[in-house]
Amino acid sequence: MSDVTKETILETLKTIKGPDLEGNIVDLGMVSDIFISDAKAYFSISVPAERARELEPLRMAAERAVTAIAGLKGALVTLTAEKKAGAPSPRPEPTRQAAGHGHSHGAGHGHGAPAGGAQRPAKAGIPGIKTIIAVASGKGGVGKSTTAVNLALGLVANGLKVGILDADVYGPSMPRLLGISGRPKQIDGRMIVPMENHGLKAMSIGFLVDEGTAMIWRGPMVQSALMQMMREVAWGELDVLVVDMPPGTGDAQLTMAQQVPLTGAVIVSTPQDLALIDARKGIAMFNKVEVPVLGIVENMSYFIAPDTGNRYDIFGHGGARAEADAIGVPFLGEVPLTMSIREHSDAGTPVTVSEPDGPQAETYRQIAINVWEQASAGGSRAAPSIVFE
Repeated sequence: MSDVTKETILETLKTIKGPDLEGNIVDLGMVSDIFISDAKAYFSISVPAERARELEPLRMAAERAVTAIAGLKGALVTLTAEKKAGAPSPRPEPTRQAAGHGHSHGAGHGHGAPAGGAQRPAKAGIPGIKTIIAVASGKGGVGKSTTAVNLALGLVANGLKVGILDADVYGPSMPRLLGISGRPKQIDGRMIVPMENHGLKAMSIGFLVDEGTAMIWRGPMVQSALMQMMREVAWGELDVLVVDMPPGTGDAQLTMAQQVPLTGAVIVSTPQDLALIDARKGIAMFNKVEVPVLGIVENMSYFIAPDTGNRYDIFGHGGARAEADAIGVPFLGEVPLTMSIREHSDAGTPVTVSEPDGPQAETYRQIAINVWEQASAGGSRAAPSIVFE
């Protein structure tokens, strides 16, 4: 634990001028709560959304100033559009559209302007990454992370260059699922080199803090960590980045959907009615932020007894397929509940690479093919409208 205090960091940040060189970012109320872990500081700076691109040098200046404090190894600093209540706001400027994202599916995915004629600010792409796919679920416990890992490895098996981002700050699972330990390296004190295993590049907050660390973070701090893990990682050239979203439809999910040029989202659900209700909420969220839904995966679709090989529909069966048909999105495939998937996930050797010739690996590879076909269509399929009666 670093001996550096929040007060020391705030005093340092008072040397950073606010937008338009008025005041400083601390007195203007632009700095979020500060979290210090493993001699690294985490915080965000609130700015008007329409000026985020313009104010990137302000973020970099704050990051350099804090990193230079004796006793700190570095800082995770990100701009956020979330403004503190009562905090003075710098004067806004007209929205500027970004040019040259270097992202093949990036800026708009063919979306029209939001209702009322207002044009959403363009989302900045990530250099070298062609396609970004979110894997999401409306609730926890449906096997979303296991699905995300095996989907990513299925894409690797199909010949693509793939990375995976663990966006669950509160419950990171990628270190365990991929069997990766240790700390990532940094380039020039800023860019993080992703960890790698099974031919898959990976980034997770679990690589940066100890496994038992309780992440007691407010919304802006989560946004800060997510955006830096996304944008300040040396991903290199990737065909696709898979983002394992946290379960539910909260702040972290909205941050990713609103600030990252997602090509589309894959929804993971189990066959039960209750899980499907939550899956609809996830679809409705992506609809609201204009992210195409690439399809639904039914996980734990049926159970195969390890001793007899008999099949049992212990959670029901076919509910996710019926839901996909009802709301007009592709059904991407069904994954059985088997001991081998669980055992290999717990061991950090996902079934797609540990049993590549087995039926479960083939299922994931086919799902990967289906997802890639939808993503390669340009994410043109809009998320469906969900009506709750």
